[in-house]
Amino acid sequence: MPRKQFLSRVRLHGTIALFALFINLSVGMLGYHVFEKLGWVDAFANASMILSGMGPLAPINSEAGKLFIGGYAIFSGVVFLTTVGFFLTPIVHRLLHRLHLESSNAQRDDS
Repeated sequence: MPRKQFLSRVRLHGTIALFALFINLSVGMLGYHVFEKLGWVDAFANASMILSGMGPLAPINSEAGKLFIGGYAIFSGVVFLTTVGFFLTPIVHRLLHRLHLESSNAQRDDS
């Protein structure tokens, strides 16, 4: 695959990954703002900490907030790992081609 096409795929995958993280961060900010009555900056800080796997900064006071944040934390973990995998796909694909690794479906000469 030509270098230009590879860089185009990396840009495309990076753009989609950033969009997915932005949407997930926006959901978390909205949840913190609605359920925990945090300002937008504090909601951003808490949602980004959950998304990165660090945990919330502010104490969680309401039961609805605890339920939301628990679900958001599980969802964020899955989204974060999936997004990283999606972003790395064209890079790993190119690496496998560079190393000339064969597919497991390729015929082998075992005789």
